[in-house]
Amino acid sequence: MTWHLIPGLVAGAVGAVGGVVTPRLIARVPEPEPEPEPEPAVESGPESADVSVTDDGQPGAVDGLVPAANEAEFARRVDEPKELYVDVAALPGLAWMCAVFGALGLGVLGGRIGFHPIMLVFAYLTPVCLALTVIDWRTRYLPTWLIAPSYFVVGGLCVLASLLSGDWPPLETAAIGWIASFGFYFLLNLIYPAGMAYGDVRLSGVLGMALGWVGLGPLIIGMYTGFVLGAIGGSVLARVKLFSSKHYPFGPFMIIGAWLGVAFTAQLGYAYGWLINLVVQAVLAVTGVFS
Repeated sequence: MTWHLIPGLVAGAVGAVGGVVTPRLIARVPEPEPEPEPEPAVESGPESADVSVTDDGQPGAVDGLVPAANEAEFARRVDEPKELYVDVAALPGLAWMCAVFGALGLGVLGGRIGFHPIMLVFAYLTPVCLALTVIDWRTRYLPTWLIAPSYFVVGGLCVLASLLSGDWPPLETAAIGWIASFGFYFLLNLIYPAGMAYGDVRLSGVLGMALGWVGLGPLIIGMYTGFVLGAIGGSVLARVKLFSSKHYPFGPFMIIGAWLGVAFTAQLGYAYGWLINLVVQAVLAVTGVFS
């Protein structure tokens, strides 16, 4: 696989600029509408949980339930107030950290793709995906305010890339990527809504469109890698008690998987093929023992 030094450096500089403006982008995201307060229960039956009260009058543990602090000491509880986006944007060092990751992420893609019009799509997605990553990690939200316009911008830039390069078939694979990715995640949301938020479904369509223009290989590898990283990462985060196993950010893993799918398509494809072959050989060996 050929790597292009100068395009990578130029793309890295653009990515760094995108990272610097990411906190400003986060600060502009409007807060979600508050959810309606649940009506207080007026009846209590014999099966209701008993809540103990401590000496200072504060509610204690619920009988028969594990206290949240014991379940995940460092996890953000589901019922805690959401962190404000302006507070997220004001985190110390956020701008330079986003600049580093923006330079690294877009620089790697520039080195992989070179000077090509499709880089306009990833130049746009760099600050957007950085903002979504930070927001999802801190709040477990993927704002529609950032994702919905990205469908139009990414779609328009894909058309522009075909117009400038004279390469029109990638628009078909971009449409395939959009529909297939969105449909797959939408199905997961229908089957298990507690494990797949609809914000992840929205994000999948944008990423699928961008990866699809690059090719079916990056599309399949990128979306699959994001799904695998999300599953493994969620288990690790729950094990180290950073997040609850049922309430952890999935969007950052989708974004990382998409980037890796474009930059390391062949390497990841080879790794997956090796793993699949290893599993097949293990299954054949086991069945041979019992046959």
